[in-house]
Amino acid sequence: MARKPIFFERNRVYRVYKGGKLFYDFFDGSDPPEDSNEPEEWIASDVKALNKVQKTPREGISKIKGSDVFFDDLIAENRELILGDRNSLGILVKMLDSGIRLPVQAHPDKAFSRQYFSSEYGKAEAWIVLATRENASVYMGFKDLIEPADFIEVCNRSETEKDCIEPLLNRIPVAAGDVFFISAGLVHAIGYGCLILEIQEPTDFTIQPEAWCGDYQLNEYEKFLGLPADIAFKCFDYDLYGENAVNKGKKIPETHFINNGVTVHELITARDTDCFGLKRYILTDGILSELYAPAIYIVTAGNGCLCAGINEYQLTRGDYFFLPYCINGDCTVKGDLEIVQCLPPKVESKR
Repeated sequence: MARKPIFFERNRVYRVYKGGKLFYDFFDGSDPPEDSNEPEEWIASDVKALNKVQKTPREGISKIKGSDVFFDDLIAENRELILGDRNSLGILVKMLDSGIRLPVQAHPDKAFSRQYFSSEYGKAEAWIVLATRENASVYMGFKDLIEPADFIEVCNRSETEKDCIEPLLNRIPVAAGDVFFISAGLVHAIGYGCLILEIQEPTDFTIQPEAWCGDYQLNEYEKFLGLPADIAFKCFDYDLYGENAVNKGKKIPETHFINNGVTVHELITARDTDCFGLKRYILTDGILSELYAPAIYIVTAGNGCLCAGINEYQLTRGDYFFLPYCINGDCTVKGDLEIVQCLPPKVESKR
């Protein structure tokens, strides 16, 4: 398993918000055309979900397709083949579809996580919008400078005034193809109607002090992950507001033509973060050769095939796979398709 492209069983994860209806089209009708409390698909994941009540003992961790082998176990038993000289994969990739606005939240940086969660990872993240429902939007950064005490007071009022926090944030209408970078500490919320591919640091750390998620009332653990509230509110960066917050968050892809019918969009690079890299390749009867590994790849449109030695794997929208380190440069994708490459930290593609 560790010496060839790795495909996975589907891996939908419980969340307190409802969504997932847009998975029906994206995954070619294999999902119910309705919203539920499994609005996220965790992709090639070796990370456990931090749900207070676990659906399964290893919820969030991907299982290798056609087997009972979990990805974290495969990595532990074949670390050098899969990761090279890395200690960990260092990223978590998700797809999510928001049937409602998610709670207003922020994620910790590495220093905060190290101090309060005993983790070397925070939760910087980036989004690619793949599809939308009508009037889809995201929220990013405070509209105006706000004192922490005032923000805390509004969050407390949200117990009885459900949407009182939302007006504090910048609302940004979105369309398919939009790209955003969410730095640690940036207050944000994914709004209604967004099918998003997300890459992030490999944690599930979210501070979400808003009292309600739709009709669901968050408990203290779901809001603060067991931290005292006064500590949890230190996770927010109160200096990120106004146009500066929006301009920092919304990214303009850099487009380059390679050759062989391939165009590349540089989405998230080392100029944005050292936590991960993100590229989108568009093939028009094209050939993308010498694929970088280790990395996660997701087909977001079209059809084609993945060639690895004598093996060939058909690809269509919704397919995703992981390429282990030991086959770095030995694989090729060809066809008419769009494919997103998710890179671990401090690794740049050869392109």
